[in-house]
Parts: sequence; C-alpha cells; structure tokens
Amino acid sequence: MATVAYYTEEGLQKLKDELQQLKTVERKNVIRQIAEARDKGDLSENAEYDAAKDAQGLLEIKIAKLEEIVSNARVVDSSKLDITKVSILTTVKIKNLKNNMEMKYTLVAENEADLKAGKISIDSPIGKGLVGKKVGDKVDVTVPAGVIPFQVIEISL
Repeated sequence: MATVAYYTEEGLQKLKDELQQLKTVERKNVIRQIAEARDKGDLSENAEYDAAKDAQGLLEIKIAKLEEIVSNARVVDSSKLDITKVSILTTVKIKNLKNNMEMKYTLVAENEADLKAGKISIDSPIGKGLVGKKVGDKVDVTVPAGVIPFQVIEISL
C-alpha cells in the first residue's frame, strides 16, 4: 500500500523535475554507456557492460520509486490549514523547558526538510511530537540525546 505524503507546491515540483531529469538525461546516459560497452566485444568478460547494466537497474528502481512518490503526493493548501494546532506547513515556536531556549520550525515533508532554513520533517521525532498540539501544550519528545520537554509558544503560517 502506497503512502500518501503531503508537499508544498515547490517541493512537489522539485520531485517532478528530478524525475524528468532521470527519465530524459540520466536514462539516455546509461543507454549510451551500455551501447559503448557492448561495442567493445565479448559481453561475458566485459566489466564495463556489467557495470552499465547494474547502473541501469539502479536508475530504473530510482525512477519507479520517484514515480510512486509523485503519484501519491498531495499538495497542501496553506489557506485551508487550521493554525489552532500544529500540522504540516505550520510554523511553530517552541521553548525547550530544560534550558529555556526558544526555537522556531516549519513542519514540512521529509524531502523538504532543511534544518538551516528552519524546516524540519513532520516525520522527525520533534515533528511527530508536536503534531496536533496547541499553544500552551507541553510535550516530552524522545530524541537520540534523550527526552526533551517542550512547550508550544506560537503557531503560525
């Protein structure tokens, strides 16, 4: 059963662009490599041919996975988001109750996560812990370093 994943317009477009690149450019490169290796003679002892065929197999697997992701992707309409609780595409300001540091994150799909830009995956430990919480809620999030208590300070778009 395929998993439905939610993306921003830009995130889904990046996936589609990557898929197009793999299908049009990368696929042609691998076919060319196979043809060049085939032209070198005996295929039974041709390591270049074997490597090119392996690369083709891996490329086709990657293309199939991306096609599945794109076909099951849904774009989130931010105008319809309920900002009374934390969900995908909301920006949440949280306070670490251990050290009183405040942080601000936007929850996004896994492939759009970029910690430097303040975007964390909704599937990350912190993302999972915050989903559905409201302003004022406290939550203990289990991260690799242990359990961190957070409080939701603000939710916005």
